[in-house]
Amino acid sequence: MVLVLVPVACLVAVCAFSAHCFLGSPLPGSGLTVSRSALRGASIDVGITGVATDGGSTWLATWRSSAAVLAGLALGLSVVRQKAQRNSSSSGRQQGLSRRRVATVDVDATGSDTEIESDEIAGLGGGGAFAGYTASNTAARRVVPSEQQREGRRLVKVVYVVLESQYQASMTSAVRQINKSAGGVCVECVGYLLEEIRDPQMLTELQKDLKDANVFICSLIFVQELAEKLVEVLQPCRDSLDACLCFPSMPEVMKLNKLGSFDLTEITGGPLGSFAQQVKEVRQNSLGGKKSSGGGSFQDGLLKLVRTLPKVLKFLPGDQARDARTFILSLQHWLGGTPENLEAMLMRVAGQYVPSVANDKLVDLERIMEPVVIPDTGIWHPCAPTIFSTSFEYNEWYEKVHLPMAGIPKDAPTVGVVLQKSHIATKDDGHYVAMVQEFERRGAKVMCTYTGGLDFSAPVKEFLANPSTGEGIVDTLVNLTGFSLVGGPASQDAKAAKEVLTRFNRPYLVSVPLVFQSVSEWQESELGLHPVQVALQVSLPEIDGAIEPLIYAGRDGQSGRSIPMQDRIDALATRALNWARLRKKQNKDKKVCICLFQFPPDKGNVGTAAYLDVFGSIFSVLKKLKDEGYTVGDIPDDIEGLQKSVLEDPEASYSMADLNVEYRMNVGEYEKLCPYAQDLQENWGPPPGTLNTDGKDLLVYGKRFGNIFLGIQPTFGYEGDPMRLLFAKSASPHHGFAAFYTYLEFIFKADCMLHFGTHGSLEFMPGKQVGMSGYCYPDRLISVLPNLYYYAANNPSEATIAKRRAYASTISYLTPPAENAGLYKGLQELSELVKSYQGLRENPQRGATIVNSIIATARQCNLEKDIEDLPEEEFDTKQVSLEERDTIVGKVYRRLMEIESRALPMGLHRIGVPPTAEESIATLVNIAQLDRPESGIKGLPRIIGESIGKDAETIYRNADRGILEDVEQLQALTMASRAAVRALVMESTNEEGRVAEVNPFMRDVFSFFGGGSPWKKALAEAGFPDCSEDDLKALFNYLEGCLKEVVVNNELPGLLKALQGEFIPPGPGGDPIRNPDVLPTGKNMHALDPNSIPTRAAAETAVVV
Repeated sequence: MVLVLVPVACLVAVCAFSAHCFLGSPLPGSGLTVSRSALRGASIDVGITGVATDGGSTWLATWRSSAAVLAGLALGLSVVRQKAQRNSSSSGRQQGLSRRRVATVDVDATGSDTEIESDEIAGLGGGGAFAGYTASNTAARRVVPSEQQREGRRLVKVVYVVLESQYQASMTSAVRQINKSAGGVCVECVGYLLEEIRDPQMLTELQKDLKDANVFICSLIFVQELAEKLVEVLQPCRDSLDACLCFPSMPEVMKLNKLGSFDLTEITGGPLGSFAQQVKEVRQNSLGGKKSSGGGSFQDGLLKLVRTLPKVLKFLPGDQARDARTFILSLQHWLGGTPENLEAMLMRVAGQYVPSVANDKLVDLERIMEPVVIPDTGIWHPCAPTIFSTSFEYNEWYEKVHLPMAGIPKDAPTVGVVLQKSHIATKDDGHYVAMVQEFERRGAKVMCTYTGGLDFSAPVKEFLANPSTGEGIVDTLVNLTGFSLVGGPASQDAKAAKEVLTRFNRPYLVSVPLVFQSVSEWQESELGLHPVQVALQVSLPEIDGAIEPLIYAGRDGQSGRSIPMQDRIDALATRALNWARLRKKQNKDKKVCICLFQFPPDKGNVGTAAYLDVFGSIFSVLKKLKDEGYTVGDIPDDIEGLQKSVLEDPEASYSMADLNVEYRMNVGEYEKLCPYAQDLQENWGPPPGTLNTDGKDLLVYGKRFGNIFLGIQPTFGYEGDPMRLLFAKSASPHHGFAAFYTYLEFIFKADCMLHFGTHGSLEFMPGKQVGMSGYCYPDRLISVLPNLYYYAANNPSEATIAKRRAYASTISYLTPPAENAGLYKGLQELSELVKSYQGLRENPQRGATIVNSIIATARQCNLEKDIEDLPEEEFDTKQVSLEERDTIVGKVYRRLMEIESRALPMGLHRIGVPPTAEESIATLVNIAQLDRPESGIKGLPRIIGESIGKDAETIYRNADRGILEDVEQLQALTMASRAAVRALVMESTNEEGRVAEVNPFMRDVFSFFGGGSPWKKALAEAGFPDCSEDDLKALFNYLEGCLKEVVVNNELPGLLKALQGEFIPPGPGGDPIRNPDVLPTGKNMHALDPNSIPTRAAAETAVVV
């Protein structure tokens, strides 16, 4: 016997093609046969003389040396066509396997030995990677039996519509097998992707196909607009169809199910009636604008029913029970996903419900196999012998068998991966296999979970989290489904997802496979990812707290199979592991770059950001990092010293040459390290160019403090023509910009990036809008660095650009509150004249004289442009009535109030510093102005107005018209509001004039003994003693909650959590006045919150209109 080590050729093939295709069958072109023991890692039997052996080190060496082979297989570069040898007497089959039947052929119970005829996978064409793939089309999903196959047989036409095309290959194989068999039935089949029916021409094609169809099948129809279109074309055809199978979808679609007497809208009582009632309730709730209690609960309830109901219905009498059982069995077949399952489903339905087949009993229903499905949830690995039902079982196999073979150390970082069951069930898992391979090739451990429902949090909690605390037992969580964690695209429950992920406390990456585009369409698109997919698989996961929406797979336009994109998988794997390493690495060893901005350049703007005291904030951050054990080195004693260390000239007002140069990169080093340096020459010529250079070297500006680098992002280079960067197809960053990020990755070797403040120019570099390719400059520049980004809380729209184009994990910071601008010079004099008039208005001589002075002063202040019908200076108001004089003064007074109350920011915000009392008062006064009917809270102006028998809107309206009495009332109301809010805030103000902690206990004690709340007393002193105590209590309890959120210091802790590789809780961005849910800051912002659209106010306005 000769000792032969050949596990690699076999296992590479096994892994690349999802393990199940080659068990016990020859590998294409190899002459080798892989036995089941190969997957258990025990031994390898080969079709040549030899002895099997284990060999971890040999396995590892060969695994890594075969990376090119792996990549080729994973990318589908070879054309594979396997012919089924489905003969029950095949000598190659192992003895003792149980048998099962479909309508046409016997197969093994495991399903793993059965080869299927799969559509050809197209190879690469010219024009770069993936350029050969074509767009999906119905012709590729239309299977028509030949004339020979139709001879003497009954034809059944099947039409199906699905969200994604993973069922295409299985359905095509199932239909071809039926047509190749010797039975009395043949099948014509055509499939549509849901997104295709947006096209009117495709919708018309679907209508034509439905007119002569026997069976219709649809699944996962959860896009409301498209669900309505489908119902519109399906409803008229439903009665003419022999069977209509609508699997988990929108309720209005599911109610179109038709299978004999089975009708969800007619069933009552029993377990099936309970399910039918769920469908009705979900539909009613959706029409009434109500939200279901839990995302995915409807789908999970359906799956539970699917598991249990056939056993019950089997023993119930009547056609309804029989038909209901057939529906559930059909759904089980569908969820099973294999060609055998789909073949059995089609034959079962045709044999019972297509009259031309059923009447002549052309299908032996007793021969049809029962559904064979993988577990609803579990742990999957492409090289594992089975799907594991517990973490313990998986770890036993993984640590004792797989890790030694793969050469992965037990203390390696672990990546948790969330998968979609349908891809595993239909064996359309090439992109999953490639992803697992890449993680393990890089020395990481992997734990892949899946579920058949839409609540992906269930397997996360069951398999990837500590059962007692909910904290993750992995280092990073990657969701490869592209869907929301709870509820998917159907009924997202962001609140539940946030609770799970906050407890899980690990970075959460949601990566996106292309669904509605071919790879070539995506590559050629300036838009990038399809807008519908952006909404379903980028915007919704962002609400959960997802980051880094990388595209990692596409689809072959002909077969519908998933195609991994190796360069994107490389990037995703590296980025996920870099987040994981932040957990593993000690703080003292972590290198962090803090990136400062300068715009406009060379104008004294180094270290500027919207509403932020940048150097003061960085000083706070550096001190905190030093306290947490980061190697910060010697930092200056104060903020001014820090600024001087970065700016050799503190003004930095004329040239970037005044900035401190941290590193000089010669051209040779730059061209060696920057992989896209050559591409920049089209716009900027050969390096070093003219920006960020001394004519010889490329200059990296900034200052290093130990392991912390304060770097200054270069200008974007098109300051004279900024639109060129945004719209010119050939635009690119300049060499100095590229050198800056090259330095960070390859020379400084940063572990993490922190862009400091709103905002830089990285995320605005040329490239796709969403769904970056490896050729988009934001992707090229940030490369694989985890990217943290302090962003102003009131600017979620541009924060979203940074999140999607530069893979930023944003940390919101509070914008300074606005205070009244006040009056000055002539305007102040004008205000005093108005006050004088208020006391002398009824005096015909002095009153008129003062009005004349008011008119003259107003014109001197140029207010005639803002005040309608302001008289000329020569006009004598003694000639008009008292009411007319009041109107003139009222208009001037109203304009003065508008000017005085104009909002100006109260300085700049500093990270980590609680707001002053005055800042808190300004914020809360603005919050208190608004009615919040959805919370049963009246605004303070309304409460005060009602106490004097007036409506706040009337006061505002009349004040706008210049009615003096109402202008004065509005001024009094405004001052009273401020006094009441001040009374609240001062209760929690410390000796430094800052609100550090809100403690209502002592105030409540004093209120009890002092005869009322502080704000009630303040309102009484302002002349409004009769305000409703109940209304005030509701409002000020709300304001007190807002005050607590305002003073919470999550901005520094949020940064520290991110640097530890922990989860940054999500939250909406926007104006904290209108939406206090923006508070506290320190959150990972998202721009969209579909649950708050439309607002009640918008709905009421719509009703009025």
